[in-house]
Amino acid sequence: MKNLILLIPLLPFIGFLINGLGRKYLPKSAIGIIGSGTVLASFIASIMVFFRLDELSGQQISNNARIIGDPVVKYFDFINIPSLKVPFAFQIDQLSSVFLLIITGVGFLIHVYSTSYMHEEENQHFARYFAYLNLFVFSMLLLVMGANYVIMFIGWEGVGLCSYLLIGYWFKNTEYTKAANKAFIMNRIGDAAFLLAIFWIVSKVHSTNFTDVFAAVSSFSATDKIWITLLLFIGATGKSAQIPLYTWLPDAMAGPTPVSALIHAATMVTAGIYMIARSNVLYSAAPLTMNIVAIIGAATALFAATIALRQNDIKKVLAYSTVSQLGYMFLALGSGAYVAAVFHVMTHAFFKALLFLGSGSVIHAMSGQQDIRFMGGLKNKLPITYWTFLIGCLAIAGIIPFSGFFSKDSILLAAFEHNKFLYVVGLLTAGLTAFYMFRLLFITFFGAFRGTEEQRHHVHESPAAMTIPLVVLAVLSAIGGFINIPEVFTHGGEKLTEFLAPVVPNAKATVSHSTEWLLMGLTTVIAVIAILIAWSRYKTYKEEQPSAFGNLLQNKWYVDELYDSVIVKPLNALGRFSNSVFEKSGIDGLVNGVGRLVNYASRQLRLLQSGQVGSYILLMVISMVIFFVLEFFLRK
Repeated sequence: MKNLILLIPLLPFIGFLINGLGRKYLPKSAIGIIGSGTVLASFIASIMVFFRLDELSGQQISNNARIIGDPVVKYFDFINIPSLKVPFAFQIDQLSSVFLLIITGVGFLIHVYSTSYMHEEENQHFARYFAYLNLFVFSMLLLVMGANYVIMFIGWEGVGLCSYLLIGYWFKNTEYTKAANKAFIMNRIGDAAFLLAIFWIVSKVHSTNFTDVFAAVSSFSATDKIWITLLLFIGATGKSAQIPLYTWLPDAMAGPTPVSALIHAATMVTAGIYMIARSNVLYSAAPLTMNIVAIIGAATALFAATIALRQNDIKKVLAYSTVSQLGYMFLALGSGAYVAAVFHVMTHAFFKALLFLGSGSVIHAMSGQQDIRFMGGLKNKLPITYWTFLIGCLAIAGIIPFSGFFSKDSILLAAFEHNKFLYVVGLLTAGLTAFYMFRLLFITFFGAFRGTEEQRHHVHESPAAMTIPLVVLAVLSAIGGFINIPEVFTHGGEKLTEFLAPVVPNAKATVSHSTEWLLMGLTTVIAVIAILIAWSRYKTYKEEQPSAFGNLLQNKWYVDELYDSVIVKPLNALGRFSNSVFEKSGIDGLVNGVGRLVNYASRQLRLLQSGQVGSYILLMVISMVIFFVLEFFLRK
């Protein structure tokens, strides 16, 4: 069992090493098999561990790897000093096992899709791409398997590095490298807060192990609880793209489309959700922080949804949709519905990976075109892509019985019980989500074809390596919600809630069944009305008329421009000032001045070495006179 657990992250890492080191020698077929095969093997190992979770309860595994808490497997001491011991240990419990299946399962489908989508790349770059993907999966697995905050943080930084490498994969494009830098820098802001939280925890508990920290929560002061949880939440806002650290995620669309699917669906952006769900003991003891998490989540959900209403880049619509859906998850976390948040992570992984890979299929068919205004009429030309994309839209819109309906309903129910105003914000967001997703669907697939004649000639359905993952994800998007059917439908249907119960608490709904039916009906009616409005407006494409508010949304509320004016430009100006005053005039001036002084003194002193004997005798006499004068005055 110990070796099986270790194989889960080790296999993708081996794939990274083989493809990375052999990038100049391996053929594309071998690169694709190694990259996809290692993640598939990791997925199989995750399934085996999932079905053997009961074995991880207080059992001695071996002398080198033993259980140190119920589900914690220790391998060696990562840090071992008198004041702090940090084991390299994995915590394999119900929560981590769910994330392992999501990461490796959806990650494998994205790898398979990439073998076709990226096939035009040169061998060396094709191998580099798959090496980065494998390293990304390895880092995310390390993040969710870590049994303490230090190991989690190593994986946390790993996914940040990999996102930088993959977003800037086409590094010859300056705009793409700028997007990669933006993602890296904004994530560092959140990471610094996360690191401060770890330091704070160490100062109080002298340990970073989850079991030790959560056992000591009752001894924390109210200030400790608030600041630790707030700092952790700031870390989560960076990684999971919440206000104010969300602007990097839409720019991450600069990377290849499968990378967008991996970042947005299966890995990086869910890291913050996992971290807070794992730290639920801390957060449940800090109600003030919980309220802040809920408010930020609801605000992000609504704000990003409004921006998505007027985006014309097919990937940008989906990017802001991801930011909005992540806001839903934080709304659930802040409302105490940790299971609902994890449930939505799972369903979102299915339908968002489907939507991103579907958009990649469209882009592939349209020879790289991403502007939906120049598409249209693709329904019959790309039938598999269309029908799977439709299922993804129905799921994210929350239409029964697709997966998004059940997970979104559980979040809205929790918000209704926690705060009625936040519930209304969530309800409004649900309507906007249905509208902008079906706007995207109708403009892209319906009406007349608006591309060029060359594009019309080349439009065709994607190859099997791309369509098979779409079909698998469409099936999961359609039926994935049945894993946690609420009791109002059937007693005993909440299997995910029961499964996560030992790790993640879940408060029972206090509203009556009739109220719950009413809330579900209201959400569904609003979503259907939004879809009908989108249908009436976009079934035949008409160019959207410019308006002040429309331009405001199209320009993303000018938040990037605001950040640029308030933060980036002042910092650049401060940098230039510091460079001019302190660097060039100060440090450089001092160093260069010493150099010039030495050079000048050397030039003058060399004149003494004239080679004339008379000059040397004169200097000797002068030196003797000076010596006697000084001796005379010093003795006095």
